[in-house]
Amino acid sequence: MNETSDKYSGLAKKITPPKGKLGVLLPGMGAVSSTLIAGVFLVNAGHSKPIGSVTQMSRIRLGKRDNPQYPFIKDFVPLAGMTDIEFGGWDIYDDNCYQAALTCGVIDKQELDLVKEQLEGIKPWSAVFDPAFVKNLTGTNIKSAPNKMELAELLMKDIRPSKKKKVWNVW
Repeated sequence: MNETSDKYSGLAKKITPPKGKLGVLLPGMGAVSSTLIAGVFLVNAGHSKPIGSVTQMSRIRLGKRDNPQYPFIKDFVPLAGMTDIEFGGWDIYDDNCYQAALTCGVIDKQELDLVKEQLEGIKPWSAVFDPAFVKNLTGTNIKSAPNKMELAELLMKDIRPSKKKKVWNVW
């Protein structure tokens, strides 16, 4: 915790600070996911600000109204830092996160190129997909199993190696 959070520590219950990495697993690496991931990497590299991030930019009101105190949420609650986030996920297309972000076109290529190597390192696991529920998509990066329980077990199998390495020890 930093000085600001120490200043307010008596006003709330003691929350154990996070240890290790925060695993964020995303179902799909399309426009929303690739933009989130690229945005976090751009902020961590100092190329952007965390605009829209409640945990990084928003404040919380403490105390009585006649004695207002408004610390940033990140200074009041010990949260995992943005540099402690590890991303993973599934997609029906096998494009890495950089390729997916380029295809989606939400962030300009020159900005994506600033974190290209990190984005290329995120490759989706094959996804569970049933075309009966989504008629307009087809992909090749799809898990197959005889039933839904076995598909769920395949998803759990994707997660286990990271848990064993304690990369994402918040679980």
